[in-house]
Amino acid sequence: MHSPSASALQSSPLAAASTLPELKAALWDMDGTLVDTEPYWIAAEIELVTAHGGSWNLEQSSKLVGNALETTAKILQREGVDLPVRAIVDTLSNAVIDKIRHQLPWRPGALELLAELHSRGVRCVLVTMSELNLAGEVARALPGPYLEFLVTGDQVANGKPHPEPYLAAVERLRQADPSLTGANCVAFEDSIPGVTSALAANLATIAIPHVVPLPEDARRTTWDTLDGKTYDDVARALAARSTMNGAAL
Repeated sequence: MHSPSASALQSSPLAAASTLPELKAALWDMDGTLVDTEPYWIAAEIELVTAHGGSWNLEQSSKLVGNALETTAKILQREGVDLPVRAIVDTLSNAVIDKIRHQLPWRPGALELLAELHSRGVRCVLVTMSELNLAGEVARALPGPYLEFLVTGDQVANGKPHPEPYLAAVERLRQADPSLTGANCVAFEDSIPGVTSALAANLATIAIPHVVPLPEDARRTTWDTLDGKTYDDVARALAARSTMNGAAL
């Protein structure tokens, strides 16, 4: 009986599976992905612009979903908000913090998936353009110590859609596990700037559109909801991204 050749083994499904990267980390966007705070941000923007004699509506706010807060502030200045960028960011953030202290709406399935990934040994971190004061409120409201650390908008020089927030998260994860790379990570996002940031960091990206529809993009996985999703679903998304990258080489 002839033993299988090395080339045959390498091309077998078992060999292919063994070469797929391990799912080691899940990088979570916050607003619109983990928590349903986008309506709070939109209401705060409308109230602020209106208070300064301008006009702002849901459609205009929707175009800012996922952007760095300083970017949003500069746009609101052009709409008549006569305040410095820092003051605008603080006003919006404080308005949202006040609302989440009264009611913090989690996105469907988000808590369950976060808890399962954590229980399976997947390191979970938050990568958000909200600043630490707001992100910390959300992290403290979690029912378990699921998040290893936070990367927030006030901790990076370049916000989403720039890849820096996700690259910073991966680099920090590597401090405890030098074998970890972006190939071991999955990003969860709901917005165009967020998806753009994650893809630019070369991460497997799962998009869960919420307030704003996302254009078709074969480079990402798209789910209608996180409800009912499991570790296995996330691992399959990571494997699909790895296979796509390998085919592109």
